[in-house]
Amino acid sequence: MRSAIYSNLFRITALLLFQVLVLNNIKLHGLISPYIYPLGILLLPFATPRWATLVIAFAAGLFVDMFNNTPGLHASATLILAFSRQYVITMNRPVGDYEPTHQPTIASLGLYWFFSYAGTLVLLHHFFFFIFEAYTLSFFVYTLAKIVASTAASLLLMLLFEYLFYYRNQ
Repeated sequence: MRSAIYSNLFRITALLLFQVLVLNNIKLHGLISPYIYPLGILLLPFATPRWATLVIAFAAGLFVDMFNNTPGLHASATLILAFSRQYVITMNRPVGDYEPTHQPTIASLGLYWFFSYAGTLVLLHHFFFFIFEAYTLSFFVYTLAKIVASTAASLLLMLLFEYLFYYRNQ
């Protein structure tokens, strides 16, 4: 149990550092802003209590906000992701149900399940983040393009991370 907590904390910390030190400096034409740090929330075990998921999500979002000078945008979008996580897990429930100690990874549940799970939540996160960032519907088409492009880039990075660190080890 303790090792699972430490490995999750290490993964979240590593993803946060990678986000603020590397990915925050990647902006392609102002359209693509990849965010990989939500993967730390997505990969929490199924048995993680909702309150713990919300606290971790808020802290992670606030950490990224401090480095991006976006007061509360990442924290609020990540809280929405964490709050919706259980609903998406329930929606995507496989026939055999989940093992409470399992993590929602490609290795444990397959590529299709992980892609629909992560895709839904990352799209939700990016939708709220970029809508909150724009704070207007004047540039709705541009904001929608940012949401789609950034979601695609983020999902690609998350799938790459999954294959590099989890799928290979299983």
